[in-house]
Amino acid sequence: MTVCIDNSQNPLIIDSGAHCSIVARNYLDNHFPNCKNQLLPTKANSFKSAPGKMTSIGTIIQEIIIPHRKGNIRLNPEFVVLDDAHIQGFLLGTDYQRMYGIDIYNSKNRNITIELLNEFREEQFSTTLTSKQKLSLLKMLRKNRPAFAIGEEPLGNIRGHDIELYLDVERPYPPILRRPPYPEGLKTRKEI
Repeated sequence: MTVCIDNSQNPLIIDSGAHCSIVARNYLDNHFPNCKNQLLPTKANSFKSAPGKMTSIGTIIQEIIIPHRKGNIRLNPEFVVLDDAHIQGFLLGTDYQRMYGIDIYNSKNRNITIELLNEFREEQFSTTLTSKQKLSLLKMLRKNRPAFAIGEEPLGNIRGHDIELYLDVERPYPPILRRPPYPEGLKTRKEI
């Protein structure tokens, strides 16, 4: 989203995975060069992120104006200034989301209704199948009937196919666990 900071338009990312609000030093240097004089000490010098540690050089309190059709919203969050972050804008973490009651999921009023789809019960075999193929498919479905959920069971309940989950905590880790935690990690991408 675009917000107004010091009479200029700036990007603001609302991140539900960040525990604190941050801004990159290079973004401040390019857009707010006078902010270095306003840096306050921070409680922690380093922060952990998916790709590794990030170094803090201080904090800054920045007034943000979020434009809204019913009236602008003014916030005064404290941003941790990270020396080695690659974010082009400000990132509002869960610290100020909780403080100001920002709910990006609309969880209080979220209602999802899934209607009953009768098409599944009434659907016929594809017209492109031959009679022999239809008969073969029908025999296979009848033979494996116990494996499928019926009306009184939840969709996705497949009898006779129990899931076995193995947790491997011994080294060497499987190749899938050696990959970066998520594709938008700072090692794989410069900008979130």
